[in-house]
Amino acid sequence: MAKGEGRRAKGKGHGAWGMGRGAWGMGHGAWLQIFKTIKIMRKTLTVLIVLIAALQTLAAQKVLTKDERMAWWREARFGMFIHWGVYSIPAGIWNGREIGGIGEWIMNRGKIPVRDYTEMAKQFNPVKYNPEAWVKMAKDAGMKYIVITSKHHDGFALFKSEASKWNVVDHTVYGKDLLKPLAEACEKHGIKLGFYYSQAQDWVNPGGSAARRLTKEGWPNPDSVIIDAYTKEHNGHWDPAQETRSFKDYIDEVAVPQVRELLTNYGKVAVLWWDTPTGMTDEAAVKLQSLLTLQPEIITNDRLKRPNFPGDHKTPEQRIPNLADLDGTDWETCMTMNGTWGYKSYDHNYKTPKTLIRNLLDIASKGGNFLLNVGPTAEGEFPPESIEILKEIGKWMKVNGEAVYGTKASPWGIFDWGRCTVKENGNNSILYLSVFDWPAERVITIDNFNNRISSIRLLASGTPVKYSTGNGRLIIYLPETAPDPAATVIKAEVRGRI
Repeated sequence: MAKGEGRRAKGKGHGAWGMGRGAWGMGHGAWLQIFKTIKIMRKTLTVLIVLIAALQTLAAQKVLTKDERMAWWREARFGMFIHWGVYSIPAGIWNGREIGGIGEWIMNRGKIPVRDYTEMAKQFNPVKYNPEAWVKMAKDAGMKYIVITSKHHDGFALFKSEASKWNVVDHTVYGKDLLKPLAEACEKHGIKLGFYYSQAQDWVNPGGSAARRLTKEGWPNPDSVIIDAYTKEHNGHWDPAQETRSFKDYIDEVAVPQVRELLTNYGKVAVLWWDTPTGMTDEAAVKLQSLLTLQPEIITNDRLKRPNFPGDHKTPEQRIPNLADLDGTDWETCMTMNGTWGYKSYDHNYKTPKTLIRNLLDIASKGGNFLLNVGPTAEGEFPPESIEILKEIGKWMKVNGEAVYGTKASPWGIFDWGRCTVKENGNNSILYLSVFDWPAERVITIDNFNNRISSIRLLASGTPVKYSTGNGRLIIYLPETAPDPAATVIKAEVRGRI
C-alpha cells in the first residue's frame, strides 16, 4: 500500500507538474499573442517611419519661392566665372596668325574646319589642373560661388557625356572628367558651384546653331568674300559638317541629355548659366527648362530664350548698368580681367585690382552681383596676372567684405566721392560708405538724411570718425589721408531703417 500510495503520490505529483505545464501552456498562448501584437506594432512602426521619411522628402522638395532660392545669391554678391576648354590650346593663334575677338570664339572667328579643330583637341592635356587650388583662390578672393563653362559654343564638354563623344574623357589624352573633382572641392570648401552651358550654339555637334561673324572679325582671309557668302546662306555655319543634322536633332540628342547629366551627376548645382539663344525655339526652351525640376533650388539667368524665358536674373556683360537701367530685377554683371574670356597668350591688358574692387562696390551699391572671369591655360593653370589680382582683391575683401556681403542698394544712388551699400540690422541700419576719391576738403555729405547716428568708424581699424547732422544732412569729416587707396570704407551705424 505504501508503495502504491507512493506511486500514486508521485503520479499525483506528476499530475501537478502536468497542471504546471497546462498553466504554462496558457501562459505560452498569452505570450504568442503578445508576440503577434509586437509584430503588428513593428510593422506599423515601420510604415510610420517610411511615411515620415516620405513626408520629409516631400517637404525638402517643396517648391521654393524665388526669394527663397535667391537668398544665398543675394547674400554672396561676388563670384568667379571660369572659361576653359579646347580654345585654350591655340590661345588666340591659329596657323601662325593672331585671330581677332575673344579667345573662346577662335573656331568661329578663324572659320576653322570641324575636322581640324577636333583633331587639335586631342592634345588637350591639363596635367597641372588642381581644382582644390582653384576653389581656394576663389574663396581667398572673397568669392562665394563659381560658374564654369561645362560646354561652350565649340561644343566641347568638360565632362563625361553619353550624348556626344566630343568630350574631355572620350576625345583627349587627359581622359578624365574635369567637373567631378571641381564639384568635390567646392563642396569641401563651402563654395557654391554653377554650370555655364551653351544650349543653342554648338559648332561641332551637328545641328547646333552658329552666330554669323564676318571673316574680317577674325583675320583678313583672302577667301573672305566666298566664306561670308557661304555663312550668309547657311545661317552662320562655315563647314558642311555642321549641318548634317537638324537643330531639333541636336536639342533632343545632345543638349537635353547633356543638361540632364549635369543636373544629375554632380551633386547640388547652384546655378545654370545659359548662353546665347541663337536659333532657339520655344519648343527647345521648354524641353530644357523642364529639366530644372532635377534641381529644385537652382538659379538660372535670362539667356535661355528671350523674352518668354526670363530666368531669375539679368546678365549685363562687360558693363555695369546705370541707375536708369535698373528695374528691380536681380542682375549680375559678368566681366573679364583682361580683354578675353577664354585664354589668349598675348592678352596682358589686365584691369588693376583697384579698378575691380571699385567695380564690385559700384555693382553692390546698385543691388547687383559681380561675376569676375578667369581663363585658365591649356595645362590647367590660372594666368599669373589673374592669380595676383585675386590675391589683392582678397586682401581688401578680408578687411572690408562686410561692405559687400548681404548688402542692399544705396537709397541715395551714387556719389561723386564713392559708393554706399546698406545692411539691415534688426530695426536699425548700417551704412557702408566706400570713399574712392579722397576730397581735398576732407568732407563728404549725404543729403536727405534724417536718422540718428549711433556710431561712425573706419571699418578697417575701428577708429571713430567725426560727424555732424542737421537740416536733413549728414556730414562726415575724414582723416587727413585715405587709409586705403582702392576704397576706404566708413561704417555708420544708424538708428531705424533707411
